[in-house]
Amino acid sequence: MHDTTILLIEVGALLFALGMLGRLGRRIGLSPIPLYLLAGLAFGHGGLVPLSASEEFIEVGAAIGVILLLVMLGLEYSAGELVGNLRAAAPAGLIDALLNALPGAGFALLMGWDWRAALVLAGITWVSSSGVIAKVLGDLGRLGNRETPVILSVLVIEDLAMAFYLPLVTAVLAGVGLVGGAKALGVAVVTVVAVLVVAIRYGKQISTLISAQDAEALLLGVLGLTLFVAGVAEELKVSSAVGAFLVGIAISGPVAHHATQMLSPLRDLFAAVFFVFFGLSTDPAEIPPVLVPALGLAVLTMATKVVTGYLAARRVGIALPGRLRAGLALMPRGEFSIVIAGLAVASGVEPRLAPLATAYVLITVVTGPLLARLPDYQWFKNFVRRRMHPQQVPVLKATD
Repeated sequence: MHDTTILLIEVGALLFALGMLGRLGRRIGLSPIPLYLLAGLAFGHGGLVPLSASEEFIEVGAAIGVILLLVMLGLEYSAGELVGNLRAAAPAGLIDALLNALPGAGFALLMGWDWRAALVLAGITWVSSSGVIAKVLGDLGRLGNRETPVILSVLVIEDLAMAFYLPLVTAVLAGVGLVGGAKALGVAVVTVVAVLVVAIRYGKQISTLISAQDAEALLLGVLGLTLFVAGVAEELKVSSAVGAFLVGIAISGPVAHHATQMLSPLRDLFAAVFFVFFGLSTDPAEIPPVLVPALGLAVLTMATKVVTGYLAARRVGIALPGRLRAGLALMPRGEFSIVIAGLAVASGVEPRLAPLATAYVLITVVTGPLLARLPDYQWFKNFVRRRMHPQQVPVLKATD
């Protein structure tokens, strides 16, 4: 009974602190993700106030947080939209992977890490944060801009690529080698293709099994189905995150809309716990030695993201200002980077990977949204005008 009391006290205090941090982040225009990571560092081993009684509870909550993040992401797209975006944005997705995954892999090898750590770091630097970027676009009033569909297409390609990448990494980190990794990748490909085919042809029938009118039945049905499929996927070595993502894709129509509304508070709760748990697993004393490498990697891969967005927007005929807005918006890394790093931490592949990933995500998720605001400043607009029309357009003053 005493242990339960301590658990309630620790979890209650932690959630209240996270609520205050989230409010602070919104007040200063910052994503709460870095604040949650810092809270995890403060409460973890080597932190200021270690949490002992609630650590196992937080670990389970973190697993649920990953699953909810991915199912909510899947609910954003129908299977048809996903396939359409894949066809249209495949070249941009390939450029994105080459420009952003290869620097991470090369950086790991320069650090003297093995090929498994290089594979993990490639994923960490490759994938942008869909959640942070969507919030930034909304906050800046750019959801209706011409470049926004380009940004979203790149994010969709990355999200779909994770359905293949995560099983491969999971298998490799489990020690099954390249052959086992290739087998896991083959299973993932067959699974994803099968789910997409079923979702396209029978998505409406699947959705009718869950009533959109009964809120309680809807919540329990979608959440139960998601956790069940995620567990089965994990058992098949496909990754629970991928299973949850596929459930989200398979659900469509009014059910998907109402499920998004009902699951959003749960996602926010458990996603916060997930970021805290990753911070808990990192000793703050391990971050200073990797801070300079993390900063260098962040600068390099934020620049490659700008190039990615620029080239993707130029490919569809968007002008220079829109290309720059697209590139600057893609810089933050977040949830997927932490998910990938978490897999590496659980396998013990490289001790320095967790603190490096934590510092890297903190740097990109703090500076990325701030740099995304650059195109809104008058001096930046003047600079772009000079680049577009160096002879014809005079430089405007801030008061013009």
